[in-house]
Amino acid sequence: MCEILEMDNIDKGTTIELLNKDEKSIFFLKKGTIKIVDSPNDTVKYIVKKGNIFGELSLYDKEAAAEERAVALEDCIICYIEADRMEKIMEKHKSLKNGVLKVYGLRIKKLERRLRDLLYKDSTSRIKEFITDYIKEFGESENDRIVAKNLLSHKDISHLTNTSRQTVSNVMSTLRKQNIINYDSQFISLLKKEQVTKQ
Repeated sequence: MCEILEMDNIDKGTTIELLNKDEKSIFFLKKGTIKIVDSPNDTVKYIVKKGNIFGELSLYDKEAAAEERAVALEDCIICYIEADRMEKIMEKHKSLKNGVLKVYGLRIKKLERRLRDLLYKDSTSRIKEFITDYIKEFGESENDRIVAKNLLSHKDISHLTNTSRQTVSNVMSTLRKQNIINYDSQFISLLKKEQVTKQ
């Protein structure tokens, strides 16, 4: 795979064309963070962190894949391969095919959870859980806190939790007052669970 993958450096804010040379491509994120946006609605669908793939929808549904675009949330390094070529390699190497299906399956599982949360949880709970999960997934431990880069706008979070931007601002403000989270333009942090129970 390393011998045949193309590699690119992508600047923060750049839209990555999922269509490359008139062929759909599969992307491997080597460094950075990407958001996948539903183009017709201009809403964020999910976030991809380093070590993951994106654009894999073109292996299964080329029309749906055409409605997605990827935006770099920070400086990134991506590797990519044409979807048709990837399919041929996957046919020869079943473990690669299983790996791609596992990633796709986990993504569907996350979307199912979002749908379930939308049906059974109020907007405040959805936002709290999303922020907590985001910091745990993308952050690193530092003393009594888990710290992550603050890469998402309030609008992005509102799309990902099916709420309004104003509600996101209010919930985040409340969580900061309660000293559960802290944030600025660069970082967002979460007080570790054991520290919360001590308070």
